[in-house]
Amino acid sequence: MKFFPKNHFTVLFTSIFLFACSNLSNEVENKLNELKNKTESLDSLINKEVDKVSSLDSLINGESDKVKKLDSMLRKNALKIDSVSKAKQKYLENTIK
Repeated sequence: MKFFPKNHFTVLFTSIFLFACSNLSNEVENKLNELKNKTESLDSLINKEVDKVSSLDSLINGESDKVKKLDSMLRKNALKIDSVSKAKQKYLENTIK
């Protein structure tokens, strides 16, 4: 059997090494693409959920404004009822005397 000379062995070893590195580089690139796709998907999902939260926040603010208006109306009506009640009470007190 004849042995390869040193530079043939070096060329063969270098070729195998470069082929392995190329293959590894392709695998890394594929994994990075998968990670990028998953990241984009997660980003999209997060954006949708943030939009839902913003919508819900807007709805809550609108309902809060309605509650404040109703509260203001109730206070005004309570003051009117108290005023009428006091007037009637004074009238009754004056009538009884």
